[in-house]
Amino acid sequence: MAINNFIPAVWSAQLLSALDKSLVYANLCNRDYEGEIREYGDQVKINSLGDVNVGQYTKNSNISAAQTLTDAQRILEINQAWYFNFQVDDVDKAQQKPKVMQEAMRKAAYALADKADQYVAGLYTEISGTNTMGSDASPISIAVAAAQGVSPAYEKLVDLAVKLDEANVPKAERWVVIPPWYHGILLKDSRFISAGTVKTDEVLANGFVGRAAGFDIYTSNNVPNTSNALYKVIAGYSGAWSYAEQIADVEAYRPELRFADAVKGLHLYGAKVTRPLGLALMVCSKAS
Repeated sequence: MAINNFIPAVWSAQLLSALDKSLVYANLCNRDYEGEIREYGDQVKINSLGDVNVGQYTKNSNISAAQTLTDAQRILEINQAWYFNFQVDDVDKAQQKPKVMQEAMRKAAYALADKADQYVAGLYTEISGTNTMGSDASPISIAVAAAQGVSPAYEKLVDLAVKLDEANVPKAERWVVIPPWYHGILLKDSRFISAGTVKTDEVLANGFVGRAAGFDIYTSNNVPNTSNALYKVIAGYSGAWSYAEQIADVEAYRPELRFADAVKGLHLYGAKVTRPLGLALMVCSKAS
């Protein structure tokens, strides 16, 4: 592949496509503010109004003075910048089967997506304490289904759903992200297996594995966990957090001291929890 035939715009589009296929957490965020960011350090100020008071009207009586509305502001900052930079030697290009450049771009996209996913998953620290089940000091133990075919794994998903109900979170399009071992336990629970859709029998794109307890269920190896195997299972709806990304640049070049084609790219992104009560958290561990 001669350097003259390299079209940066085409490669950039392919990189974005591959990122979308690899993401789990970031794909569960809304992208409402993505068009407003361009470069590292950009900020999107997200405003919201406080509650409006209501009062009971009494005939021939004055109503209360007009309420002064209060507002709150959260800032989504593009504070993450990751890059790739690789080369393909001219000798390798002549022998490539399959094509090295396409495979290298695919791997670059996967690596960037993995970093972005881990970053978004790490926002569990912003979830309200009232919407949290378990703790590092006292995690919820998830055991394999008993002989009767039920396990705490399903029960705790129901409890997470109740947390969201109590916070007035919309029931539509709720999701939860669990580690693979948690999904394995669910598969041994008759209630999950009999959820009633074909989707529960196959793993679909982006980690989707089925629906139960009111959630679209996803699995990911990026579920946050600590060295003592405490997993942070996040549930919620996309309106609770925002994600914005930009492939800032993809450039092809010839390294000065090499007979090779090289390509480098820069991925900028940021994420923010905008409605902490719109997410729920369970700190759990796998029973030994």
